Amino acid sequence: MKTSKESPVLPLRVVAAVIEQGGKILIARRKEGGIGGDWEFPGGRVRENETPEQGLERELKEELDIETSAGGFFCSVEYRSEPVSLDLLVYRVFRLSGAITLTDHEEIAWVLPRELDETVFSEPDRPVVRLLKELVEGTSQYNG
Repeated sequence: MKTSKESPVLPLRVVAAVIEQGGKILIARRKEGGIGGDWEFPGGRVRENETPEQGLERELKEELDIETSAGGFFCSVEYRSEPVSLDLLVYRVFRLSGAITLTDHEEIAWVLPRELDETVFSEPDRPVVRLLKELVEGTSQYNG
């Protein structure tokens, strides 16, 4: 009987953006199919030769056609589930220029943090939703 040792699968490095404008946060819903249909904070995979910030700025240009600048680190999420294993790094992002054009998403929405419903988000994004809501509940007014 032949046995094989499976090498552990390294988690994907993925980045996401909390883009704020007028007290609201940008969320995006992926096109149906594959990993589509759920709402998420826009972003994507970090390439081998990129910092997370560079990867996030590139992904936002590719997905939304906007120029951005990655700001401060917001949080991280370790997500482990068959068949996906990823480390999600979330940054606050400043939108510098460009009208949003959807390429990977079906729709976007600007929502107040208290309006976020984690049940409609992809599983890796749900802890980010909870943290944003906790921050709002801990202050009388969300300042971004």
